Amino acid sequence: MGMNMKVVSWIRNWLKGRLQRVVLKGELSGWKEVTSGVPQGSVLGPILFNLFITDLGTKSGNVLIKFADDTKLGGIANTEKDRDTIQEDLNHLVNWSNRNRMKYNSEKCKVMHLGINNKNFGYTLGAHQLEATEEEKDLGVLVDSRMTMSRQCDTAVKKANAILGCIRRGISCKDKEVLVPLYKALVRPHLEYCVQFWCPMFKKDEFKLEQVQRRATRMIRGMEKLPYERRLKELGLFSLAKRRLRGDMLALYKYIRGVNVREGEELFKFSTNVGTRTNGYKLDIRKFRLEIRRRFLTIRGVKFWNSLPREVV
Repeated sequence: MGMNMKVVSWIRNWLKGRLQRVVLKGELSGWKEVTSGVPQGSVLGPILFNLFITDLGTKSGNVLIKFADDTKLGGIANTEKDRDTIQEDLNHLVNWSNRNRMKYNSEKCKVMHLGINNKNFGYTLGAHQLEATEEEKDLGVLVDSRMTMSRQCDTAVKKANAILGCIRRGISCKDKEVLVPLYKALVRPHLEYCVQFWCPMFKKDEFKLEQVQRRATRMIRGMEKLPYERRLKELGLFSLAKRRLRGDMLALYKYIRGVNVREGEELFKFSTNVGTRTNGYKLDIRKFRLEIRRRFLTIRGVKFWNSLPREVV
């Protein structure tokens, strides 16, 4: 890896010779040497883990996404040959875990078949037959096999409403100086966490999300009978739909001109038809066959991005 030997010695010294003991009801056990693992909450621990799994990969070039100890393998399987290729990659991952004396939690490993006409091939992880699932939580986002994101919307609304209810019952003061900061800090984040990925596809889901903010603004003293748009103006808030659009533009900026330019080169293509009235970074509007693609960030955000003035981008 090209690491300085002083750094290697420092890491070795941090890992070796550590002692631990257990405290239970005031009683202390004897000291024991720790032969594996790292102290929880350390900064160096996650870095070392990433170094340890850096050689974990696939043989075929199928998508392999690693985030801490969470690993996802993805590929297109239209034929038996495609299915065999994915299975070979799974076998390769199992061989890696055996060599490095690490075990996958087979009970948590599942397969999700995306698409309406998916052939739903079966796969194994070692001797374990992978169970098919219709939905799975990935880094806090509930993803369903049809990619509608309706279940994620329901989950976000449920969490936000629960906290909003606690605020209503627990906070006697209804002044905006108190409730607006609480809403921004405790409620709204549940409605917007990773929303650029799971942006609601259906009007009913958009309404559910917005309804939470409607209830929150109606709780404030003096706002009970005002129209929603007037309440937002008085409180200095924007609708969640407008905030999602703003978030889309910020995400596109990062892909096109910001820190994620390398990833953006694979997701977006600059238009060759650039006029003097465009912002100078006009993107091609990609064609798509499935209606569901219309709601993906790479499609829905392009039209608005192209309409931004030059001084903004």
